[in-house]
Amino acid sequence: MSPRMPDDNPLKPAQKPRPKAGQSGESRSGESRSGSGKRVSSGRWQQVRQFMHQRPVLAQLYWLLVRVVVFLLITSFGAVVVLKYVPIWVTPLVVSRWIDTFGTDESSHVYKKWRSYDDISKEAALAVIASEDQAFPRHWGFDFDEIQDAIRENQHRKRPRGASTITQQVAKNVFLWSGRSYVRKGLEVYFTVLIELIWGKRRILEVYLNVAETGPMTFGVEAASQRFYHHSAAELSRNEAARIAAVLPNPILLSIRNPSNYVQRRTRQIARQMRALGGQKYIRNL
Repeated sequence: MSPRMPDDNPLKPAQKPRPKAGQSGESRSGESRSGSGKRVSSGRWQQVRQFMHQRPVLAQLYWLLVRVVVFLLITSFGAVVVLKYVPIWVTPLVVSRWIDTFGTDESSHVYKKWRSYDDISKEAALAVIASEDQAFPRHWGFDFDEIQDAIRENQHRKRPRGASTITQQVAKNVFLWSGRSYVRKGLEVYFTVLIELIWGKRRILEVYLNVAETGPMTFGVEAASQRFYHHSAAELSRNEAARIAAVLPNPILLSIRNPSNYVQRRTRQIARQMRALGGQKYIRNL
């Protein structure tokens, strides 16, 4: 008996390959979910367009808001780029303090002199870092360890403790108004990220040393040095720089010229921290 030959009858329908177990069901269900998701999204977008089309005034307000937001983003970005290279003579805080003197016996004269980073004693730069933000050379605008510590401590403190970095303080002083609100805090985060990315550490510290409030109607370490020590900021000693840093938390109540026991004690603490950080080499690579 001859062996049976394979059946290659062209009229016999070819058998379709059987799908692997679980493949067809999963693929069909995935395609179904994807298709239904696209249909729902498209349907919602059509509903939104129809809603806006039926209310032209609302549509105009929406596009006006979009244009305003885009304009503010572009102008704020441009301002940050420009202020990377030019001295900052006026800030919202300076204007606010000047307006506060209206109708009072206080002098409205503003003490403020811009000095480049190279013309300021590095003891001043080290002092403000030791006092305000020791992680400044390492973080990217926010010190999350300090933020977590402040949150825990503020649960048991009557006066809340802040955790703002030098970068955040610069963003607030240069670009924003005084006060507390979620809107201002959100803008502070935005400008903090921008200046960290665009300015860099050296420029941020230079601006801080020139705009920080250091006494009544006094802004920057150069103005404080000339007004209270009668010499330029380039000649600041470690103790003098530490005393300027000591009054930064409240330069209206705390005095460089007539330091209280608290200011003197805080000055010694800051000077010790400056030594513990390793001196000026701590900020050499900013």
